[in-house]
Amino acid sequence: MEPFDLPGALRRIRREGDLSQRELAEGCGLSQSAVAQAETGRRDLPVTALARAATLARLRLALLDGDGLEVPPMSGGSVRDLGRRRYPAHLDTRRTAAGISFHEQRRDRPETGYTFTRDRPARDARRDARGTPTDHHPWLPGDTPAERRAARRAEAAQRRREELERRRVAGELPPLTDFTCTCPPDCADGDDGQRPFHTEECPCRCDVD
Repeated sequence: MEPFDLPGALRRIRREGDLSQRELAEGCGLSQSAVAQAETGRRDLPVTALARAATLARLRLALLDGDGLEVPPMSGGSVRDLGRRRYPAHLDTRRTAAGISFHEQRRDRPETGYTFTRDRPARDARRDARGTPTDHHPWLPGDTPAERRAARRAEAAQRRREELERRRVAGELPPLTDFTCTCPPDCADGDDGQRPFHTEECPCRCDVD
């Protein structure tokens, strides 16, 4: 790609906007000498000043790829860490429940919904297999770790109910009798969505074969 031609871009802005150097300087908060020196290639301009200058001519700055197609900026509404900081732009975010974690979550701190992996060779291998994500994950309703756990528990319970119903229809189990679950709340809190869980003190121990 050719280097950016700042002098030519400024002259194009002035031509499209019918602006003198003084008018352009006043419109984007620069001195006339700054505009003149930039047009002759003797100095640079801040990109914010160049963007303001472009708007005076009803133009805008954009990023283009090698094929000349516009590339949008990264989203400002993507997930952030617990300090509300953005994750590194060059790395890929992932859910904290996905993949292998080498560090156990500290119980005295809030749970993070997303994280990233610093292992760039592993990241490159995933990108080769799945493509490069265009952005970091957006934050969606119901995407906190607690909400995800609750959804996994609900899905696992539904699968168990469907399997029991299938076995009853097939005659593998006796018909249902009146039943009231007496599990304490700790049973639901410990359910990982993979198998039934009950505390040692649970008097019910339902859905355990």
